Amino acid sequence: MSFAVALCSTSSFFPSGFAIRNPKQLQPFVSMSLSSKLPLHFSGNARFNRNHPTMFKIRASNSNSSSSSKLVLFSSTIVVTTAVANRVLYKLALVPMKEYPFFLAQFITFGYVVIYFSILYFRYRARIVTDEMLAIPKLRFVAIGFLEALGLVSGMSAAAVLPGPVIPILNQTFLVWQLMFSTLLLRRRYSINQLVGCLLVAVGVVVAITSGSNTGQMLSEVQFFWPALMIISCSFQAWASVMKESIFIDSATQLKHKSLDIFVVNSFGSGFQALFVLLSLPILSNLRGIPFAQLPSYFKSGAGCFLNLGADNPNCDGAPLLPLLYVIINLAFNISLLNAVKTSSAVVASLLVMLSVPISVYILSLPLPYLPEGTSLSPFFLLGCAILLCGLFLYNTTRPVRSSSEDD
Repeated sequence: MSFAVALCSTSSFFPSGFAIRNPKQLQPFVSMSLSSKLPLHFSGNARFNRNHPTMFKIRASNSNSSSSSKLVLFSSTIVVTTAVANRVLYKLALVPMKEYPFFLAQFITFGYVVIYFSILYFRYRARIVTDEMLAIPKLRFVAIGFLEALGLVSGMSAAAVLPGPVIPILNQTFLVWQLMFSTLLLRRRYSINQLVGCLLVAVGVVVAITSGSNTGQMLSEVQFFWPALMIISCSFQAWASVMKESIFIDSATQLKHKSLDIFVVNSFGSGFQALFVLLSLPILSNLRGIPFAQLPSYFKSGAGCFLNLGADNPNCDGAPLLPLLYVIINLAFNISLLNAVKTSSAVVASLLVMLSVPISVYILSLPLPYLPEGTSLSPFFLLGCAILLCGLFLYNTTRPVRSSSEDD
């Protein structure tokens, strides 16, 4: 895209990627969050008494805890890997689609609705998805779609005015909003070390992506309303991400401790999101500088470039391979990210996505196919990466605080 898309945007309207004109000017994507797993707590003297009736349950629970930890580690690795590939391929996809980023965003938004519901249908026929899962109340999905569309419109409006290097800095407020909503809505409590760890991750990302640029001076030239609007847009997306997590938590009770299939959440969440995005198209197209009356011809030309058809698209070299690769990886990233929300928790996923930012910047600084010119990175980049890793280490080595719901 030609403008910066907020890191906090979770809307598939803007694909989970970013356009980087240079590694110092990030256009980040959606970041989602996970909640932290709480440690196993024993009661009484059950852990010492081999004849205690719950002894074998505790051992089984320990075994399950170990398997769960391995699952979380594996899903986290997949999230970081697909997040990096997603960002890099989005930049490569924009080589042939540089004139049609808005088409690419729409293709993903509405195309994913078809893909997700098709997968959901086959999983229902295979009895992986049950009637009880489909009967989950849809009101929260409507709220999620509305919040993501609202965050998209407000974030897009602010990004059209703000300088590019400023946007990634403001986007780090997404993590702050997530911590707040997670505390208020899920009654989750975080230790001081965890909060400091999150702060270090955000600071590390800012240092790495700004690389010493004078963003303060650029921000002083902008009215206060626009930075505030970008920060508010992050709150909408953070609220939506925490609501997704709450759906998985509450469904465990409704489904009698059965696991809610992620494609139920993906399908209905994407469906309502696409509905609100469709209603917002006149506003969004004008923000992109495309009159609403010209959208049909714009989409026709974009489809031709995507498929690399006709002689009217001489600058679409690399299509359809690069756009298709991006769409596939973006789909895998969104699925793996929601699976991480399900198997782990809320704030951790944001940390995983933040970890992918400097890795992606480093890869994009190297000579790549269709992007042969490399870019050198400043020492600030290495400093930011070090700060980020320290924050991740501090957060993940801290014993989680028990939530208020477990105090009874």
